[in-house]
Amino acid sequence: MIYTLKKEKKYNYLEIGEGTPLIILHGLMGNLSNFDNVFEHFSKLGYRVIMPELPLYTLPLLKTNVKNLSAFVKNFAKHLKLEKYILIGNSLGGHIALYHTKLNPNNVAGLVLTGSSGLYENAMGGSYPKRGDYEYIKEKTQAVFYDPAIATKEVVDDVFDTLNNRSKLIRTLAIAKSAIRHNMGKDLPDLDIPSCLIWGENDTVTPPEVAEEFHKLLPNSELHWIEKCGHAPMMEHPDQFNKVLEKWLKKYFKSGI
Repeated sequence: MIYTLKKEKKYNYLEIGEGTPLIILHGLMGNLSNFDNVFEHFSKLGYRVIMPELPLYTLPLLKTNVKNLSAFVKNFAKHLKLEKYILIGNSLGGHIALYHTKLNPNNVAGLVLTGSSGLYENAMGGSYPKRGDYEYIKEKTQAVFYDPAIATKEVVDDVFDTLNNRSKLIRTLAIAKSAIRHNMGKDLPDLDIPSCLIWGENDTVTPPEVAEEFHKLLPNSELHWIEKCGHAPMMEHPDQFNKVLEKWLKKYFKSGI
C-alpha cells in the first residue's frame, strides 16, 4: 500500500484513520515500511494511526541521543495537538517510547514494545559493522530475522547505504552508545500503565530473557510470544502481531483513552 508522506514544518509522517491515537516509532535500522501491515489494519478499526520519521540522521551530532529523540516525539505530539496517545515501538523505537513515557507520564495511555532496547541489545551481533563488506552486512541483517528471506535486497541495501554514509554511521554509533547510557531498568517499575510486550521467541538482538525482564519490571504488562520469529514480529508475522495487539487494545482501551 502506498501512502502520501505528510511534510509539516520539521515533521515527515504518515497518518490515517480516526479515533484513539496510536503513534508508531520505528527502530534504528528500520523505517516506516516495517509497520505497513499494522498501519493499514488498525486504521480500519477506529484508531488514528500515526508514524513519524524519526530524525536519526538530521539532529546535530551532540544531540543525537535517546533523550532528544524522546523530546522530538513530545514536540511532534504537540504539533498534532495530541494530549493522550498509545506508543508502539520496535527496537530503538521502543526505547524512545519508554524514555518519553518516563518524562511525560500523563500523556501516554499505553505502551506496546516489540524487540525493544532499553535494557540490553546485541546490535549487529556484537561486532563492529564492516562498512564496505556487502555480504557481511547482508548476513548480519538476515540474522535479525528468523526467516532470512524477510531481509530483502531492498532492506539489505538500506542498511548497507546507512553504514557506508559517514554522517549516518557516526550518528548510528552515537545512538547505540546513548541507548546503553540510558538504561531503563530503574525506571520501569514507575511506569504503571498498560504495557503490551510482543516478542519473537528467536530474537537474537533483544533475546527472550530481555522480554522476561521487561515483563518482570513493568508493573502492568502482558508478555506475548510469537514462534519462529526474530527481532521484528510486525514484519515476520504481521497477522499474528496484529491479532495480539488488537485483543490487547480492546481489553484496555475499549472505550478509548
